[in-house]
Amino acid sequence: MKARLRRAITPGPRSAVRTRGRSITIDTLSLAFFSGLPPIGIAVALALLVISLGIHEAAHAWVALKCGDTTARDLGRITLNPIPHIDPFMTVILPVLMVVSGGFFFGGAKPVPVNYHNLRSPLRDMALVALAGPVSNFFLAAFFFLCEKLMVEELGLWHRGTVGQLILKSAVDFNLLLAAFNLLPIPPLDGSRVMTWLLPGALREGYAALERFGILLVFGLILFVPPVNHAVGATMLAMEGWVEAIVTLGGTW
Repeated sequence: MKARLRRAITPGPRSAVRTRGRSITIDTLSLAFFSGLPPIGIAVALALLVISLGIHEAAHAWVALKCGDTTARDLGRITLNPIPHIDPFMTVILPVLMVVSGGFFFGGAKPVPVNYHNLRSPLRDMALVALAGPVSNFFLAAFFFLCEKLMVEELGLWHRGTVGQLILKSAVDFNLLLAAFNLLPIPPLDGSRVMTWLLPGALREGYAALERFGILLVFGLILFVPPVNHAVGATMLAMEGWVEAIVTLGGTW
């Protein structure tokens, strides 16, 4: 499992970011994750990606509700139905344009609004809300890996290299990448919310001010600062080991 992921993580990542009080999901998914899939397989993998994005956003919304903010719930965003999370441009039009132009797959889901002032403990709760997205993707990766193991190794319904197995492999990989990328402590990624909470007050304002540069800062670091990209890859590999340990009960299954 680690060998296949190591080959896939080198190109681009994806992220979920929160800017100006809103939750915005940005996906920069390496097309390598779709390698070997026929058109119908790519379509199914993309559908699973949209569902994963929706669950990511619903997780943000659910934790925000538990922390005192009802905004997302009132807008019907605490749902596993991906349709309320779809943005016509970010989820449909932009990804198609990026695929046609080649290189990266780029897209996103409809923002989930979070009212900072409604949270009971704003700094801590924003960190919890932010972590909910990556955590949901980690467990989705575990779920898809479990499905792959059952279908290929236990039930023997699919062989490795078949369309079904490759679709599940893609689902594991892009969920791990989404989780790992979000944990980077770079404003405005989800990991920066945790860092904002942990930093002393004297440093917090200057750190948070970096968010004004938004996604340009994120992609600038990813594209031109190799250690950042390597950190994402290392985090993915570590998470993959955790997923495998959980699903296989520490290698006993």
